[in-house]
Amino acid sequence: MEELDYLANERKSAEFDVEAMKIVWAGSQRSFEISDRMSRLVASDPAFRKDNRTMLPRKELFKNTLRKAAHAWKRIIELRLSEAEAAKLRFFVDEPAFTDLHWGMFVPAIKGQGTQEQQDKWLPLAYRMQIIGCYAQTELGHGSNVQGLETTATFDSETDEFVLHSPTLTSSKWWPGGLGKVSTHAVVYARLLINGKDNGVNGFIVQLRSLDDHLPLPGITVGDIGMKFGSGAYNTMDNGVLQFDHVRIPRTQMLMRVSQVTREGKYVQSDVPRQLVYGTMVYVRQTIVADASCALSRAVCIATRYSAVRRQFGSQDGGPETQVIDYKTQQSRLFPLLATAFAYRFVGEWLSWLYTDVTQRLQANDFSTLPEAHACTAGLKSLTTSTTADAIEECRKLCGGHGYLSSSGLPELFAVYIPACTYEGDNTVLLLQVARFLMKTVSQLGSNKKPVGTTAYMGRIEHLMQCQCNAQRAEDWLKPSVVIEAFEARAARMSVACAKNISKMPSPEAGFAELSPDLAEAAVAHCQLIVVSKFIEKLQQDIPGKGVKELLEILCSIYALSLLHKRQGDFLSTGSITPKQASLANDQLRSLYAQARPNAVALVDSFNYTDHFLGSVLGRYDGNVYPKLYEEAWKDPLNDTVVPDGYHEYIRPLLKNQLRTARL
Repeated sequence: MEELDYLANERKSAEFDVEAMKIVWAGSQRSFEISDRMSRLVASDPAFRKDNRTMLPRKELFKNTLRKAAHAWKRIIELRLSEAEAAKLRFFVDEPAFTDLHWGMFVPAIKGQGTQEQQDKWLPLAYRMQIIGCYAQTELGHGSNVQGLETTATFDSETDEFVLHSPTLTSSKWWPGGLGKVSTHAVVYARLLINGKDNGVNGFIVQLRSLDDHLPLPGITVGDIGMKFGSGAYNTMDNGVLQFDHVRIPRTQMLMRVSQVTREGKYVQSDVPRQLVYGTMVYVRQTIVADASCALSRAVCIATRYSAVRRQFGSQDGGPETQVIDYKTQQSRLFPLLATAFAYRFVGEWLSWLYTDVTQRLQANDFSTLPEAHACTAGLKSLTTSTTADAIEECRKLCGGHGYLSSSGLPELFAVYIPACTYEGDNTVLLLQVARFLMKTVSQLGSNKKPVGTTAYMGRIEHLMQCQCNAQRAEDWLKPSVVIEAFEARAARMSVACAKNISKMPSPEAGFAELSPDLAEAAVAHCQLIVVSKFIEKLQQDIPGKGVKELLEILCSIYALSLLHKRQGDFLSTGSITPKQASLANDQLRSLYAQARPNAVALVDSFNYTDHFLGSVLGRYDGNVYPKLYEEAWKDPLNDTVVPDGYHEYIRPLLKNQLRTARL
């Protein structure tokens, strides 16, 4: 078929070693082998079918998810998969489920905040899935403001127990995944009250349901919070509501690695520093950034392949029409997203290294890099998830009308991804946390305390406040030093401008509140600088494979210059570049799109996604789009009958002008 020839020819035009690029994308040969094996294992197993997911009623959809999760666990046991292999298998099953919270939040919380004794008791049960856990922090009335949580845990010294209680409607736990119908246990966050004194929010391991008949234990009201955005999507997850009515648990079920309550009811801090909690936060946010690159690359893969298949206008003398991917407007919207997928992949790799580094430092009681690491991961979580959510929607629009079909895979991908902008920290709140750290960094510039890590550039503040970009020709924008200095100058000047404006306000807090939109923009500038610099650092490594490094250099330049073009106002208003230099950058960007064009389809092939995982008729590897779209249409339940249900009751009376006598 013609479409098949399009993609075959597209792949022939690639100017790089696709197999080598697959390994670069995966991070290592071993990671590639695990991903490749697990993705094929899932794709070849009919039990993991998902093409009908968006048409299922909620109860059937949820039961289907339970079946898949159980089948996945069965395969993990049968094949004796390692932890890394099991995680990849669950990833490629591609269905939000209670297991995400069990492995991603419940287990890490116990590992990070439980004593060795508590870990020895609870983790073996969790690892064997003899208990299923969730993470119950968010409440109906409080999400981002964790210190405002209302659930209470009152110590009863007579019985050596905590009494958990939901004193108000707004204290109901609300949103935890896995809570609604599945979890037997939860790590519950509640205010610790001892003799009337509030000791702040602490974590407690609480059993919710009987391990015999799964019924809620006495004093516990628990259920699902209802349908969420989209068809299929996150409706496979039982996000729950939970209320406590004076529920008693043993004192030993308070997570006590950082602070303890003694038998006598004394609240004491342990030798383990509270900062250890941040280690878990860095880990979780690092995985969210990695997930962003996966979701974005998936959307880009669909849009790129379909843009190469789709032809519209431009026919000469009855010849073929122009491939949509050859229109400059399509390239200018699509290729920056392709470059961003790689940029987020590489910054995700770096965050993985950062987590290891922070963990080692914490174990050695070195907290010097922790505030910077915390701010950095908060900012990157915000930046990558917001950009990815917007990018998935842009990819849907890049696919025209057909992108709106469920069978394109893009509506469900969008619906399932966008909660990432809110969970684990609302994105605007996180940017303001970064901004606070930046303001503190600026305030300390005159002292002996030198900025570290991703804020090290602030140590050259005098130079960055007055330097002038030396791009004289379009090609100068290909020089990493020119790009980095422009991004550093923009970020530094925006932070300093905010600090100066805050100093003119009646108080720092009043200034922070008044200038919060500007502060959020300064935080974005700082985070975009991090991503650009980590992409450039990646290119300084030894990258094997014909044409691979050269193509990554093109993508890096596209990422940086498309950002510069999009955020031109920042660069110009801060004087980081001139209008002429902005124009030169745009000229270079157009040239880069032309260089990326022959490699576009092969580049998305390097993500190595199976058709099963992509779940898109438009993004099929073989490009056989139109026959499959037609085939998918007839699978809709509405087409089960030729004459629709309701014809005799409503349509026929309408057509026969019998509405007055119709039974409406």
